[in-house]
Amino acid sequence: MSAPQERRPLHFIAIGGAGMSGLALVCHRLGHRVSGSDRSESAYVERLRAAGIEPAIGHDADAVPPDAEVVVSTAVPDDNVELVRARERGQTVTHRGDLLARVCAGKRLIAVAGAHGKTTTAGMIAHALTTAGADPAYLLGGELPGAGPGGAPANADWGSSDWIVAEADESDGSFLKLGPEVAVVTNVELDHHSHWGGEGELVSAFARFAGPAAALVRPAGTRLAALDGAGRILGFAVAPPAGSGPGPAAALLATDVTPAAGGCRFRVVSEEIGEREVRLSVPGRHNVADATAAIGALACALDLDERLPRLDDLIAALETFPGMARRLERKGTRSGAVVYDDYAHHPTEVAASLAALRELPHRRLIAVFQPHLYSRTKALASRFGRALSAADEIGVLDVYPARELPVGPLEGVSGLDVAAATADAAPGRRVDWLVDIDRAERVLGDRLGEGDLLVTIGAGDVFRLGDRLVEEER
Repeated sequence: MSAPQERRPLHFIAIGGAGMSGLALVCHRLGHRVSGSDRSESAYVERLRAAGIEPAIGHDADAVPPDAEVVVSTAVPDDNVELVRARERGQTVTHRGDLLARVCAGKRLIAVAGAHGKTTTAGMIAHALTTAGADPAYLLGGELPGAGPGGAPANADWGSSDWIVAEADESDGSFLKLGPEVAVVTNVELDHHSHWGGEGELVSAFARFAGPAAALVRPAGTRLAALDGAGRILGFAVAPPAGSGPGPAAALLATDVTPAAGGCRFRVVSEEIGEREVRLSVPGRHNVADATAAIGALACALDLDERLPRLDDLIAALETFPGMARRLERKGTRSGAVVYDDYAHHPTEVAASLAALRELPHRRLIAVFQPHLYSRTKALASRFGRALSAADEIGVLDVYPARELPVGPLEGVSGLDVAAATADAAPGRRVDWLVDIDRAERVLGDRLGEGDLLVTIGAGDVFRLGDRLVEEER
């Protein structure tokens, strides 16, 4: 990164987001004077304070240091009072993606992109490297439990090695600003409808990101890693269950997937690395797929840098991967029921999460879903209904709007659209229109019992329902 020599002040608007807070932490450790603001308190804001950064809660034009470079994300609107003040003064305004590219340019980059699974895959790579003693830098889109000081969760660190692991965001196209040596694409599927004009445009962007692996990029295509420096390409896939037909062609294949003690075990097979046994402490075939992509990326990096730990040690380290926060995170119990939380906010992710929970012992699987963004809800309501029908009972909350307003073509869109689609897809099953967290707590609190699994699902604040239910048990 060129900026550390200048030690320029940086002011982050919306500093409490997963990506922005990680960048703020790293820049602080690189010697910058960091300030910022966010509209509300969060766990990320708490981590920033623990590191010596004091974010302001609420946006105030007077909070912007006049000598600072101002950092924004796509979620910050043009009429934000701090952004308006910075532009009036003629201050440099930098997009989060540009700053990420500058930070990553100071090390050798493993970048992980994809519609689903990129946070977990990047977390697995960072965990394996750290546990095996490589001490990488990393910037993740979620918190890795136990990775921070004193065993606290962490989403970023600036390790001493030459390598950095970063999540590459396709939602606004900013992943194209990165220059990775190892580029990982977990999958390609249209998710961010407000940015991309269609699937063709999205696939083309992923192809540019993947470099020499462009020929492998296609909708719902095989997982891949491209080693730009040497041009080596590995395709990754998970073999289907026995009796499900022929498996996909792939250079690195996960096979013999078996649930085991709350996690799973499987074998990875390829000409490059031979056959290796892998154990994970997290359940689900989607986690097997993420681990397979992580192993391929680590193999690619090891080809470039023989000083990295042995591949056997990196694979062994995956067994202690605890999962990412809000990715099938076990929150606790309520009246004998086990409560989980998951960040899934696309039908493919919802289906994968429910399939993983189905592998665990249970009497009933109860899913409480909060749609995220009006645009996504409008485009995918029927698919959400089909995905949620995998649960035994379903509750739906209203839309978490994030940066959107229900106006214009989004007027009239609500979570009720998803509830109706779920009822159509799951005839005879209980589907509750719960509207908000308060009502959901009242309805569900007395219904949970021994053997139930309840999972809150969504990228908004639905996790607070699980927090409340578990707190009540305590």
